[in-house]
Amino acid sequence: MRVVRLLLAATLCFGAASACGSSRGATSERDSKLIVFAAASLDHVLPQLDKSNEYDFGDSNALTYRIEQGTPADVFVSATPKYLARLQTEGLLYEKPAWFAADRLVLIVPRANPGRIRTVRDLLRRGVTLALGAKGLPAGDHARASLASMHLRGALKHVVAREVDAEHVVQKVSRGEVDAGFVYHSDAVAAAPRVKEIALPRSGREVALYGAAPLKAAKNATDARGFVALLLSPPGQAQLKLAGFDPPPKPPKR
Repeated sequence: MRVVRLLLAATLCFGAASACGSSRGATSERDSKLIVFAAASLDHVLPQLDKSNEYDFGDSNALTYRIEQGTPADVFVSATPKYLARLQTEGLLYEKPAWFAADRLVLIVPRANPGRIRTVRDLLRRGVTLALGAKGLPAGDHARASLASMHLRGALKHVVAREVDAEHVVQKVSRGEVDAGFVYHSDAVAAAPRVKEIALPRSGREVALYGAAPLKAAKNATDARGFVALLLSPPGQAQLKLAGFDPPPKPPKR
């Protein structure tokens, strides 16, 4: 099982970074490419982790629909548990999902901060403009839940852009087309030269949970399982941390 050997080699390499060079991540070539459907927020980290795959990044909801329609894919990586749960209920997963990362919601402003946003309460100020994800998208739903939890629903009347993904929100903010936007911490890390974060109070810190699973229709279930294992491995977790992701929360004790 070649992918298992590759994973073992990557783990050993992580433990001896001076000999292997950890900055390249755990990339490796396989006999055949895996087709990985993955949430768009992972487009700047998964290829660094394993460049030998064919990645199809997009909205988790849209990717789920394509899987249900029979579009060929080997692995599904979702930014929210509900779509993996849906596919599991429909019998389309090869095995149960593995939860490998978390990402917390943040507020970003342009680096120059022309809207003078100092705290999240400034979003209520007259004239402020705001961007967030569309309804039904994890980042958009989390932004709305965050504003509700902070008793700041009034800020929704200042929303002038409802975007299809977090990258479009980042673009709106970085170009100064809006005063602020809600994205995940990893998105802010990737755009650090162009934007800066505004701290959210504890009540507004919504968290996205990322999961992955091989699909029942996978052409090579062994390699698909190996890719999921790579996400959970020490080199995989290290690469995700560099990209701004947090470890998944530990399950509650029973």
